[in-house]
Amino acid sequence: MQQLEYLSAVALPQHMPEKGLVRGQICTLVEVYSPTVGEVKFCDTDGRTYALEAFSLDVLIRLQDRSIPGWPKPASASRLPSTAQ
Repeated sequence: MQQLEYLSAVALPQHMPEKGLVRGQICTLVEVYSPTVGEVKFCDTDGRTYALEAFSLDVLIRLQDRSIPGWPKPASASRLPSTAQ
């Protein structure tokens, strides 16, 4: 299982209509109750909370905001085709 920490940015992997949530919605882990359960907060673009829900941490997808050591690096710009006309 992936390690999620307090304030990790995460997303839902599936629709959860019973909670009014859809696959791909982004939220923030705001409380870790145990190694397997935490509470996430969903906010709109103005920062207003529209949902606060407890989830099993293994159903959430951690979003990456930096490179991951050991993963292949993207092709350098010098190897990309030129778009100049």
